Amino acid sequence: MTILLHAVEARVLGALVEKEITTPEYYPLSLNALVNACNQKNNREPVMHLDEAEVLQALHGLEDDRLAGPRRGSDSRVTKYEHHLQEVFNFTRGEVAVICVLLLRGPQTPGELRGRTERMHRFAEIDDVLSTLQRLMQREPALARALPRQPGTKEIRYMHLLSGEIDDAAEAAQPSAMNAGEASAGSDRLMRLEDEVARLREEVSELREQVAKLTGQES
Repeated sequence: MTILLHAVEARVLGALVEKEITTPEYYPLSLNALVNACNQKNNREPVMHLDEAEVLQALHGLEDDRLAGPRRGSDSRVTKYEHHLQEVFNFTRGEVAVICVLLLRGPQTPGELRGRTERMHRFAEIDDVLSTLQRLMQREPALARALPRQPGTKEIRYMHLLSGEIDDAAEAAQPSAMNAGEASAGSDRLMRLEDEVARLREEVSELREQVAKLTGQES
């Protein structure tokens, strides 16, 4: 099965996968929560400013590829969305984590992937990350590949192939991303705060849904 996601579809899919693992109590996501997840400033490269119409359009594309869609069998007044990545690819937990972070942050080194996947899956060693990448590269068709080493760097970066190939020459000219081990404590605090804001927004959405139901019963 050949899949070719554009940038917004990749962001939406990555956000759904991430939130299912990191905040399962608020998954599946309402459209509002999904837009917020896509537009986070932490753990996103590049940062996007998507609106509901753009996210909905991306969801339609993902639904065509059987990768995401409205929650099945739900009778909720607020439509919730979920991904079907596992059904399509039968990934291991490690493969899900690596693909998710590649979808959200683009090409990365094994060290960056190990640090950035920790909230979803703990890789004990760098070799475990490399083994996971190798399995993704050996799929038919391949779902990941190594990029040429950037000038002045020692580590090779890897990219997912769900959005097709990229220009190696142009990518090699890009400055390397900050090593995951150098991430600041401020970034970690921002991540927790944004997750908390997403939770609160989802709770407000749930409360509004309950109020609407009660109002309907009283009338």
